[in-house]
Amino acid sequence: MSIKLSILIPAYNEERTIHLILDKVREVNLLEGASKEIIIVNDCSSDGTVVKIEEYIANNPELFIQLYSQEKNMGKGAAIHKAMELATGDYLIVQDADLEYDPEEYNLLLKPILRGVADVVYGSRFIGGDPHRILFFLALFRQ
Repeated sequence: MSIKLSILIPAYNEERTIHLILDKVREVNLLEGASKEIIIVNDCSSDGTVVKIEEYIANNPELFIQLYSQEKNMGKGAAIHKAMELATGDYLIVQDADLEYDPEEYNLLLKPILRGVADVVYGSRFIGGDPHRILFFLALFRQ
């Protein structure tokens, strides 16, 4: 069974780094031959972000990259929600365009799912090390 990972990239004024993160995403070989779909939502950037992305797409036709541009700046959350709407992958991951997260760690997040021991995996920049199970989960809801 082949799976597809949707990589959601919200972008706002990222002309200096967008090609760098796309190079890193391109270079990652996913476990079990999983394929990648890259969905970039431009959140009404005022710099050359869109031009850089369009150039990258033209120079890398072997990649499946979809670019969507918001008509007005709506924030990172709205960009992620739009990318989720456009995603067709079996699993989703959010990748910041500013190189904060390392695409080499995608496989660490995929491994528990592919092994069948997790339905969802959350990454954290504050907790390092190997994946571990959370034993208790407390959620507070407001009516």
